[in-house]
Amino acid sequence: MNDVLDRRAFVKAAAAAAGAVAIDGRKALAQAASAPAAEQPPATIYFNGDILTMEADTPQSVEAVAVRDGRIAFAGDLAAARAAVPGAVERDLAGRTMLPGFIDSWGHFALFAQQTLGVNLAYFSADPPRRRADVIARLKAAQPFNGWIIGYGYDADMLSDGALTLADLDAAFPATPVMISTLSTLTGQVNGAGIARLGLTPATKPAQPGQIVKDPVTGKLTGELLFTPFLAAHAAAVGTVSQARVLQSFQAAEALLAAQGYTTVQSYQLQPDELANFRAAFDQGVLAVDVIGMPSISDAASGAFVETADWTWGAYSHGDRGLMIPGYQVATDAAPQLRLAAFTKPYLDTTGFPDGWKGVLFPQDTVEQWIGHAYAKGIQLFCYSNGDAGIDLSLAAIEKAIAETGKADDRRTVIAHSYFVRPDQLQTYARLKLGISMMPPHMMLYGDALMKLLGPERATRESPMASALAAGLRTTMHCDCPSASPNVMEAVWATVTRQTLSGQVLGPEERVSPYQALLGVTRNVAFTYREEDSKGTISAGKTADLVILDHNPLTVSAAAIRDIKVVETIKRGKTIHRAAV
Repeated sequence: MNDVLDRRAFVKAAAAAAGAVAIDGRKALAQAASAPAAEQPPATIYFNGDILTMEADTPQSVEAVAVRDGRIAFAGDLAAARAAVPGAVERDLAGRTMLPGFIDSWGHFALFAQQTLGVNLAYFSADPPRRRADVIARLKAAQPFNGWIIGYGYDADMLSDGALTLADLDAAFPATPVMISTLSTLTGQVNGAGIARLGLTPATKPAQPGQIVKDPVTGKLTGELLFTPFLAAHAAAVGTVSQARVLQSFQAAEALLAAQGYTTVQSYQLQPDELANFRAAFDQGVLAVDVIGMPSISDAASGAFVETADWTWGAYSHGDRGLMIPGYQVATDAAPQLRLAAFTKPYLDTTGFPDGWKGVLFPQDTVEQWIGHAYAKGIQLFCYSNGDAGIDLSLAAIEKAIAETGKADDRRTVIAHSYFVRPDQLQTYARLKLGISMMPPHMMLYGDALMKLLGPERATRESPMASALAAGLRTTMHCDCPSASPNVMEAVWATVTRQTLSGQVLGPEERVSPYQALLGVTRNVAFTYREEDSKGTISAGKTADLVILDHNPLTVSAAAIRDIKVVETIKRGKTIHRAAV
């Protein structure tokens, strides 16, 4: 488990673990457009496997599960299942493992779908790029979209010969605008033609927070865009996409996520046009998975979107399925690997930033206003906080909202990421009855860098899931796809091993068991969305959302968890993914 992998070996292993998850736009869109609609299958009994119900805090299993009309009709002994659902078709699991379908607690479904329109450069793509020439070749093979060639998931640390430069991109693409989005989705770079298309000059003032990077010697633009300037540039490059094309991209993303066992996905930072597209998708029967939408308040327009909501908070758009918007997101800071997470103590490495740099903290009055609004109106709140100072701001605003409204019980407020939550803050989470959603794959991908940026004392405390569980917190786990691979088994592996790209183990005392990790993508997430009566466990009466794995995560070695494959994904009793034999 502690064997050290070099970066190239890690990329190869991670791609295999991800089931070669490929965001190949043309291939995925073609497959999505031709996918036949599933018919309601007959009643089915599954048996002869490890059927983990996820009902308790310790592992429990049953001999058989009977499914009828999209619901779990029975879970228990095989003979009793046959008596409960006579005449059912019987499916022999042949020793495989069945779990409740995976539920995403934090992810960008709409962005992941949008990326199917571009070129996948990520470590979880099929045959991921290992050199700069590989990236260039993959970009050259692509067809321009809206006049741009756009690549996604780029990570210079994964390349054996270092990062691409403006000169590299200009030599390969002297006239065609090119944009490369990094794995974080928050930064990227463009070539000279892209700089010209965007109208950027060395005098352009960057929107905040963020930076338009200039060469410190020449003062010329390098093509690198950080945070807000990149997000604006990406929106301009993608432009307007027809709804028909968007719905095809939704199908492509669904196919990729269903292949990882997801039956409920999340699309946070939900925009008005995305809301219309999701409604159309479910009106037309385009999507089978349920989608949790999450508006994000960042300015007056997004605030107005929430204040004038034309949906019912916490209710599905199409009866018991479709799009559900349980609440909205309020952010306090941003990514630690970009040194944008807000800390109470300075970053250890402040190169390129002012001395004593502690990150970026969003305006206190804005955070307090919208957290207070959620509590006053009875809307579920999802905070987004990364560094301990960002978490302090969320907690202070929540305490103020509770004091002003008197509303504290069963709010199911969640603070997502909570990367560097302190022990004293975890006790406050428990006192305020807050949930916590962590992203262990972030530690896997950026742990080595954060050791340098923050120092070992703080970096090893990232994503302290064992401490959160010990504090009695309802803890969930996410991949934040496409900021990391959507492979749930890779995320479980990262949670159990806490191993970085270089093989370092950060904070071994914060390791948790595979079962505890799996609770974070099943039962605990269902509770977060107030769906504990319909999802998250294999129990009679619940929706038949199920996933079948080729091996049991509880019985294989920790190192082998990320090699486990999804054999089949079942949504409301219908198979929405079956692995090729």
